[in-house]
Amino acid sequence: MVKAIEKAEEELEKGSTLYCLGDIVHNEEEVERLQRLGLVTVNYEQYNQLHNVKVLIRAHGEPPSTYETARKNNITLIDATCPVVLKLQSRIKKNYEELASEDGQIVIYGQTGHAEVKGLVGQTDGKAIVIQEEKDLDKIDFSKKVHLFSQTTKDLEHYHHLIEEISKRMVKKDDFKFSDTICRQVANRIPNIINFAQQNDVILFVGGKQSSNGKVLYEHCKSINPQTYYISDCKQVDELEIQKDKKIGICGATSTPQWLMDCIAKRLEERLA
Repeated sequence: MVKAIEKAEEELEKGSTLYCLGDIVHNEEEVERLQRLGLVTVNYEQYNQLHNVKVLIRAHGEPPSTYETARKNNITLIDATCPVVLKLQSRIKKNYEELASEDGQIVIYGQTGHAEVKGLVGQTDGKAIVIQEEKDLDKIDFSKKVHLFSQTTKDLEHYHHLIEEISKRMVKKDDFKFSDTICRQVANRIPNIINFAQQNDVILFVGGKQSSNGKVLYEHCKSINPQTYYISDCKQVDELEIQKDKKIGICGATSTPQWLMDCIAKRLEERLA
């Protein structure tokens, strides 16, 4: 995500028009900042109408159809897809092609409609099965081969639970394979988040309303410290009832910009002064 923002800033400094397919990050404050610099956010319908322009592909990645449109409409793509996501797309495409002749199934643990998940499903001609909760397992035919992957920002513990449940239901155990594709930038932060939550009386967790990894980290934080508040902008600090004698910690999602964290810290200091 940092790479995508840096690429956007580099292009905008040149004074050229730059479009971005979808919000560059799941953080409303950062999106608005870049829009003020000239970044134009477009949806898929608008993207399909563009010609002879530059478009940024954000860290979440895109399905093959997005690249095909770029070739057809002479769009220059500035690809900031996360290397971890690119590798995952490649693995899913390879496994989908291998399983196709055996009538097997690609299953993805992820949030339906999430930008990254759209890109992953696109590697399977739209045929991958997306699951998020145990109830979604009914979508799977357990008499056929299954290869399970995960969106990179999902919860590792819940992923392991789903792996166990699928294993139990498979007609032939050898027909089930899974790959641990959860990004350790998120997963490895969980022990630190838990420790941080234990060390403070109140936690202000800063993240965008649509941030997938933010929700995962926040839930872990709140499970340890009930006095955890999810906030998305500086003004929300004024709405919180926080006592001066409390030890307050501020942390955030991987998509939360440092300037926003600093802004919230400053606002909190002013309020409690």
